[in-house]
Amino acid sequence: MEFLPSLQYGIDDLKPSLFELLSEQQLASLLPPSLRYLLAISTHRYPRYLLPILNSFDEVYALAMLLVERHFLRTYGGSFTENFYGLKRARVLRVKGGEIRRAQLGAADSVREAVALGDGDVWRNLAVLVGLPWLKRKLDESYDVHAAHSSILGPGYNRDRDGLRAGASVKERLLFYYKWFLRHVYPSVNAAYYFSLLVFNMAYLFDGSKYHSPFLWLVGTRIRRLGDADFRAIALATQPGKAASPARPGEGGSLFTPRNMARSVRPRLMGSLRVLLPASIFALKFLEWWHASDFARQLSRKAAENIELPPPILPSLPPSAKQQAAATKHQQQQQQQRLDDEKAETQTAPHQPPISSTTLLPILAVPIPAASHLCPICTLPITTPTASPTGFVYCYTCIHRWVEGTHERQTAFMEGAAGFKTEDGEVGDEGWGTEEGSREGRWESGRGRDAVTGRRILGGTEGLRRVVV
Repeated sequence: MEFLPSLQYGIDDLKPSLFELLSEQQLASLLPPSLRYLLAISTHRYPRYLLPILNSFDEVYALAMLLVERHFLRTYGGSFTENFYGLKRARVLRVKGGEIRRAQLGAADSVREAVALGDGDVWRNLAVLVGLPWLKRKLDESYDVHAAHSSILGPGYNRDRDGLRAGASVKERLLFYYKWFLRHVYPSVNAAYYFSLLVFNMAYLFDGSKYHSPFLWLVGTRIRRLGDADFRAIALATQPGKAASPARPGEGGSLFTPRNMARSVRPRLMGSLRVLLPASIFALKFLEWWHASDFARQLSRKAAENIELPPPILPSLPPSAKQQAAATKHQQQQQQQRLDDEKAETQTAPHQPPISSTTLLPILAVPIPAASHLCPICTLPITTPTASPTGFVYCYTCIHRWVEGTHERQTAFMEGAAGFKTEDGEVGDEGWGTEEGSREGRWESGRGRDAVTGRRILGGTEGLRRVVV
């Protein structure tokens, strides 16, 4: 695909294909958003210095690219991204057909000097390379701000549809006409812009034109591949000057003198951009993939699996005393936990019931049994274990009937009974008091709630889950 035009329309090794030109344009379009993204990330750390630059990014970027593109046009004969693809810009000679192929084969150096860009050509190409994209970005942003919503919100969105007010200032008049241009003229101008690009691309693809862009046609410049003569001229132009020999009386050969820095450091700094900026684009894409993919989290998790964090070290204790103190503290905690468990099992004092947040009434709930294999509701070994969303495990029939509100323990309590009897005998009162009489209106039976915590179970019995042992 790269040499398709050469195979179809004769031998022209220096004519690039349309696919090379489109790839170069895509690379050039990646530079502004990539640099803006990196600047936005850095602004979070240094907002005082970088926020004004971020707010005026388009102007700062245009100024920086003006210096960079001018250096590349004067030194390499092409823009930064064109030099990355081995392309250059050449003047179109005013000869019949615009081609001098025989002279190009026999006297390549002379032809290169004839088609090299002059000072006027450089500035015209800078207007196309830097000025036109900057103007296009500003118009697109202004259209999104001032005119993009008018077609959605209707004519009521345009508050100035009745015209300018009497005695409007010059600034108000300019803003009014600018908005009118964005709403009525700019969509057609934008469509004509892309349509002209399409027409020139198709004509260039089928060898109907030497220009792939209408703006290059306006400035009389076309894109060519770098030849042997170009590489020899570029190597000669990029050789560093002899900074060691003094240029003026009393001027030493130091690298930091203004003359030597302008002669050697600045060209090397500009030339390093050929490697620095593509590397930054690759690094940006790699960082986007790294943060968006799950690979980084998995790698961090695996790296931290075998890391055992040591206990905190007290400066006042030696290592041996530290370990002994930690062991003693652990034993004391275990003993205290054992005493608390025994106290909880033997405690007969009534405990506070949970309170409903809607009715502000106490909710019937059962205490946690001493053994984990017993059902909290019937206090018998659990059969067909079923877990509620709170994590407690009950018998399936017990918790199902409790959530439905039909369990005999609930019925007996709400009717005023002080205790509940199972098949094995008396269980005792619920721990909420021994008052007799119906508790309707004074208590909630726990219907639709967990039997231990009193929390409401979303979905009712559908929220219960069988436990597979």
